[in-house]
Parts: sequence; structure tokens; C-alpha cells
Amino acid sequence: MAKLTKAELEEVLEELEQYKGRATELITVYIPAGQNIYTVADQLEAEKTTAKNIKSTSTRKNVTNALEKITRFLKTLKQTPENGIGIFCGNVSKVEGQEDLRLWGIEPPLPLKTRLYRCDKEFVLEPLKEMLDVKEVFGLLVMDRKEATIGVLEGKRIEVLQKLTSGIPSKIRAGGQSAQRFHRITEGLTKEFYKRVAEEMKKIFYDLPKLKGILVGGPIPTKDEFLDGEYLARKLREKVIARKDLGYADEHGLKLLVEESQDILSQQEIIHEKKVLEKFFETLGEKPEFAVYKKEDVKKALEYGAVDTLLISKNLDKSLSKELKKMAESISAKIEVISTDTPEGEQFYNLGGVGAILRFSVPL
Repeated sequence: MAKLTKAELEEVLEELEQYKGRATELITVYIPAGQNIYTVADQLEAEKTTAKNIKSTSTRKNVTNALEKITRFLKTLKQTPENGIGIFCGNVSKVEGQEDLRLWGIEPPLPLKTRLYRCDKEFVLEPLKEMLDVKEVFGLLVMDRKEATIGVLEGKRIEVLQKLTSGIPSKIRAGGQSAQRFHRITEGLTKEFYKRVAEEMKKIFYDLPKLKGILVGGPIPTKDEFLDGEYLARKLREKVIARKDLGYADEHGLKLLVEESQDILSQQEIIHEKKVLEKFFETLGEKPEFAVYKKEDVKKALEYGAVDTLLISKNLDKSLSKELKKMAESISAKIEVISTDTPEGEQFYNLGGVGAILRFSVPL
């Protein structure tokens, strides 16, 4: 089974979105990367017994048949594909009483992290749709003196990567010199904790190619002590795009951090988009042989394999957009979808809504 490109995934999702069941009879199964496929097959075998309790005869039949088809399909696979697999199966006939039992097995372009089995009136597509949104990754850190949680934001999905605790005691049990000694000990433990957090951040983020920025949250003194104390490697300190005052240092804190940083994250997208368009218009003005913008010229450049970066307006005709993306992915070109939320994006759309920066010039 071949791994889908983003353009191919987009096509399949558009098709799957059209199907609606008459009852909760369309089955979605997500098997994440690294999960044992035989364990899932056994669980689905057990689900057949549960399905016998469904009151409606037609729903029971459709669910049982779909489960049977999925378990047969899983037996044809030796192991879970590298990026995991999404399986969608059900009777998609538009005519009541007729059967059109179909199955789709999809290996996505990025590793699947979701594990799911669900019967519903429609297929669950959100985990795969989110992959289409992932252009870059943001590092996340929430911390106080007791604990720290490190995570990552990919598209709309937040993933916890590491949790650390400091082991710093919270109460002073004696006064006088003992209190001063306690303060020295806790300060020493705090510094050690900050060093450990910085080391974990370095391990996770230092060489991450898609890292766009880092968001840091926590109580006012803690996060500022950590960042201003230069515990974090300089390369990562320069990536910090937000400091947010938060009272949580756990998984809930990561979600709050992302919510509180929405304005900054939106701004980052706009900045990125402006830089892409700036490069495109600059190339078009200074080295016109390395930039094209007419639909026919862009297609020709793609056919030659000459496109380094394909630019497509969000408002471009859907079928044309899909065709160009597919061509670009086949030659490993970068794809940038340009909004019309900025004057530059509007100007690009008015120019035709499609353009390309080339690896080498081509005869047009």
C-alpha cells in the first residue's frame, strides 16, 4: 500500500466526506504508527459479537459486514504501515435496501498519532484533515518551580512530549538560619531544574527542521527567570515568540498557552506568507527567468520539473488547485497556499492566483 501525498489525501477526503450513513453504520478505524496491527484485528473480531446486539436488522447487517471486510483487509497486511493507517468502511449505497459495501485503506503522508474505532453516520476525518494544515511546528513549554511540560503544536493538534518535576519541597519547617539554608537549597534545586528543562528542550527542538517558533507559559517570575537566565540554548532563545502568564504547568497549561497565543500564531502565518510573496515578486522583478505566473507557464514549468516553490491562492479554482498541487508533489516542490487576507495576497490573486519560483529557467 503506497503512502499518499498531501494532494492525494485531499482528494480521498473530499470523496469520503460525501458519504452519509442512514444510521451509525459507517466505520472508521485509525491505527497509529507503531501499533500492532494484529491486536487491532483481534479487537475488531470482538466487536462483531457486540454488533449482534444492534436492534435494527439493516444496521446490524451493515455494521457486521463492514467489520468482516475490515478484518479480512487487515489480514492481508503483514504489519502496520510506517505512518499508521486509516480505514473507512461501510455501505455507501444511496438507494435504500441496496448494498454498496466499500473500504478505503489510507497510509497518510505524516505519522498518524490517533487510535480510534467508531461507528457513526459519517466517517471521522478530522485527524487526517489536520495533516493538510501542518506547514510548520511550534514548540511549547509551560513551567513553574514544581513541574514543566514540553509539547508541540502541529496544525491544530497539541502533543505532550515530556513532563518533568523538580522535587523542590514546598514548605519551610523551621525559622532563622534553617530558613536561610532552606532558601539556598531550593534556589540550587531550581537552577538544576531549569538546566534539566533546557537540556530536554535542546534534545527535542534543536535540530527540528520545521520548528517555526517556541511559546513559553507559566507564572511571571518562573518563566522569566528561565528565559532571562539564559539556560536555554541561544538558537532556541531566539525562537521564542511568546511569553504568556499562566497558572498551569501541565497538559491543560499547554492548551491554555496555545489559546492565549492565537494572535501571535496568526501573525506568524501572515509574516511567513508575506516573505514568500516578497521573494516571488522580487524574483519576478530582478530575475524574471526564474519566476512564472501564468497558468500555462506554471504548468509547463511543473512538467519540466523546474518548480522549486509553487504558490497557489486559496481562492483559486479547486480542480485547478488540486491538479497543480499533485504535479508539484510529484517533483517534490514546496507548496505555499496564499490567503487574500493581506494586500499582497490580494495582489497575487488578481495576478491570476498562481505562480512559481523556479529551480532553473525553462523555455516558455
